[in-house]
Amino acid sequence: MVDVSRKLVIFGTRQIAEVLGWYFAHDSDFEIVAYTVDAEYLSEGAFQGRPVVAFEEVAREFPPDAHAMFVALSYAKMNSIRAAKYAAAKALGYRLASHISPRASAWEGLPLGDNTFVMEHNVVQPFSRIGSNTFLWAGNHIGHHAVIGDHCFLASHIVVSGATAIGDHCFIGVNATLRDGITVAERCLIGAGALIMADTQPEQVFLAQATVAARVPSSRVRL
Repeated sequence: MVDVSRKLVIFGTRQIAEVLGWYFAHDSDFEIVAYTVDAEYLSEGAFQGRPVVAFEEVAREFPPDAHAMFVALSYAKMNSIRAAKYAAAKALGYRLASHISPRASAWEGLPLGDNTFVMEHNVVQPFSRIGSNTFLWAGNHIGHHAVIGDHCFLASHIVVSGATAIGDHCFIGVNATLRDGITVAERCLIGAGALIMADTQPEQVFLAQATVAARVPSSRVRL
């Protein structure tokens, strides 16, 4: 008998969706049956060998009572675009899937929100919590009693020390370090290599002291 609860529709057809779709296909027991995007962005009928349908029609073609959904969008606008589509999918009645890579080290009983993805080689220590619609890319350390809020994106090789709290809608770049016991307020952008030693205020931006400006090609790929 087919477990319809493991049939998955992924929102998105760009690089993030391609990468996370690979993980769902090869690293989980979900079966990807389709991709979806808003009708105005629907340019092709297939992606990664699966059909692409307009989000406006997805509930009719892949009903919420028989399918889960995962919103695989990037951190654009401090994760607000992903948060809006997360809310829209829930409003349609979809269960939002989450996934922890079997190659991650996470404590048994980890509280994990929906539409949250934890990649390989993350170390998530006991008594920590991760909210909804939050992505942890590969190779991070999440210390004991740490709390990561909703609609966050943590890149790779970040150290979140014990008892640190990260508010909603934050972005943390590669190799950033957060000391223990601090609070990162909502909508903070912590750049690659930054060292955060004290509480922050909402919507602050922190960059590493030694930053070399790089020329960004006009053909830069959007995630």
